[in-house]
Amino acid sequence: MQIILLERVAALGSLGDVVTVKNGYARNFLIPQGKAKRATEANLKEFEARRAELEAKQAAALADAQARQQKLDGQTITIAQKAGVDGRLFGSVTNADIAAAIVAAGVEAVKANVRLPNGPLKAVGEYEVEVALHADAVANITVAVVPAAA
Repeated sequence: MQIILLERVAALGSLGDVVTVKNGYARNFLIPQGKAKRATEANLKEFEARRAELEAKQAAALADAQARQQKLDGQTITIAQKAGVDGRLFGSVTNADIAAAIVAAGVEAVKANVRLPNGPLKAVGEYEVEVALHADAVANITVAVVPAAA
């Protein structure tokens, strides 16, 4: 299916690009999330009429993400979890836990922004974690998992 991107989508393209994607990806993700529209003549004309507005909105979102990235880059977030004597956690530290700690530190983030390539953290220690605030603004933080005081 051919679609028009209404914002920058990683690994697909940027605002205004007409790309071909699988039908399910377009119907189930891109179109409902407002990231794209079908590439019909009417939608192409409407997009060209709204292009300046969409570009301004995209620039504002990027500026906001870059400001949050500046606050977050290099930060160390400490999370206390119950742990055994060998340093393994009872449970794990997930991206939702890390996002909640980031919000508690005063920076807006949601769990979808936190990237844990090796899955949830299951042991006490320090871990390098990426927080993707925007396709062009990725902050690197250190998550220190410490044993909780009983």
